[in-house]
Order: sequence, then C-alpha cells, then structure tokens
Amino acid sequence: MEKSYDTPGPASSEPATPVAVQVLGNLRVSRGSTVLDARQLGGPKPRQILEILLLQLGRPVSKDRLIELLWEGSPPPEALASLESYVSVLRRNLQPGSGKAGPLRTSNGGYVMDREMVDLDVDRFDVLVRLAEQAAPPEAYLLLIEALQLATAPLLGDELRAAWAEDERSRHAIKVTAARILAAETASELNLTDDVVRWANVALAGDPLSERAWTVLILGLEQGGRHAEGLRAYDRCRRAMETELGCAPGPKLQEVYVRLLRATADGLGELSDVLSALLTLHDQLKIAGAASTGSLVWGASSARRPSTLDTLREAGEVVNSFLRRALSAA
Repeated sequence: MEKSYDTPGPASSEPATPVAVQVLGNLRVSRGSTVLDARQLGGPKPRQILEILLLQLGRPVSKDRLIELLWEGSPPPEALASLESYVSVLRRNLQPGSGKAGPLRTSNGGYVMDREMVDLDVDRFDVLVRLAEQAAPPEAYLLLIEALQLATAPLLGDELRAAWAEDERSRHAIKVTAARILAAETASELNLTDDVVRWANVALAGDPLSERAWTVLILGLEQGGRHAEGLRAYDRCRRAMETELGCAPGPKLQEVYVRLLRATADGLGELSDVLSALLTLHDQLKIAGAASTGSLVWGASSARRPSTLDTLREAGEVVNSFLRRALSAA
C-alpha cells in the first residue's frame, strides 16, 4: 500500500535514525548507541502513544482513535491540543533533531510508526510464526524456537492498568499459546518426544483448558512410551474439562486414552489387573450404550436395560477411582 506520510519540513536537521524496540516485557528503545526506557520518553501519555502506534506498526492511527484510547472514552475538552503536545514531546525524545523525518510520522490526520525504520520484537514474533506455518517441519521448528525465545515476557510490561493494553496482552497471549502448541506438534513430527512434552506443558500453563494442547501432550507421552504419565495427564484433562466446562474430552483424546489403557494392561502387576477390568467395563459400556438406543422398540425388556447401563457406569467409576490411585503410586 502506498504511503501518505507528511513530507518532513526544514526543521529536520539530522538524518533520521532507525530504532529497535522491545515491547515484550518492559519498553526499551535502542537508537544507535542510545537506549531509552519507559521513563525517558516524556511521561505516561507519550509512552502510551508510542506503544499504541508500535502495535499498529506501519498502519496510521487517527487522532480521534488515540484520544479515545488514551482517555478511555472520557477525554477532556483540551484532548486534541494535549495529544499534539504529547506527540511533540515524544518526537524530541525518540528522534531528537530529526523532526518529522524520524520513525514517528504524521499521516492522514493521525500518526504512524514507519515500518521501514522500526525493528519491533513483537512484529518479528508474528513474522516468524507465519513463516513457520508455511515451512517444512525441520525449518518450521527452528523458526518457532526463535519466535518463542522472543515471547518469554508478557506484552507491554510497563502498562499495568490501561484497558487497551490489557486487551492487547490477551490477544498476544493467545497467539503465544498457539505458537507453543504448534511447536509441540512440529516436535512430534520430528520425533522429539521430550520437546513435545515440554512445549505442551508450557502451553497448558497458559491455557489449562486447551484440548489441542492436552491432545499433543498425551500423544507425545504415548509416542515416547510413557503410558502411565499419559494416563495421569488424561485424568487431569478430564477433571479440568468436567469442572470448568462441564464436558468430557473429545473422541480423539478418548481413543488415545483407550490405547494407553491397553498398552499398560499388557504388563504385569496390580495396575495391569485394574486396567484389564476397566477395559472390560469399557467394552461392556459400549455394547450397553448401543443397545439402549433401541429400547423404544424392545417393549417390556427395555425397562431392565437402563438399570444395567447405570450399574456398569457406577462400576466404571469405582474402577476409575482405583486407577487414579494406582497411577498416583506408579
């Protein structure tokens, strides 16, 4: 898209200098050998203007929109004059001597950070993830590792109260969790089992109800032959979903669960005996569940089927309880 930035006037006496900016964690601006932190940009409002523009890197933000965000919908009568004053202060600190020729430009009744003059960490994160999504697993995994090394701290660590900053943090956290899950899934394709488990657990720390993260974790434990750990992970997943969402894990996770049960039941000892009993009940429940769907046409005999199914379910819960205790001790 063609730029429409204002042409810098004669006030620009020094050549414009590109900047490198960190917004993951605390704000940090590097301009050549000069490093500025949040306190050196002219105060809270100039700093917030910079942060808002950085998160829209290369896209103009109108003055009206900036006023709305800065004063959270309740601007003072002198808001426009204050905004323009804050931008002047910011420019003096961000690009001294360059006037309007620096990274912060005036554009279309608003302001914009020139993408060509700004190296922004969160922008690099987004680019690396997009590249990873299109790459083959070996290259994709390296790109994801590089991206996730940038995202070890929350976005906008200096803005703890602004509502717009909290919204941006939430959106970014969702993207980081998705990148961690993708890293786990890519590691699985590369048979890097330890990495699968590590990235999946990190993803679950950010979103404990992500079924996609639970799936890649439990599949990774199965892939690594860590069946008892996989069963424990499934039990944590099941309880979290029942408590928080009121639902059970989906069919794919249930299939993995049965495979893990069968793999563990093939061994010896008390745990294997418990698992064999649970598998028997699982098969009986499937048969009884299928039979109950035809109870409307089975006449009087159907009256006995619900109680049989309920009994099997109760027995299954008893065995599941034994299973959890056995896995805890395994």
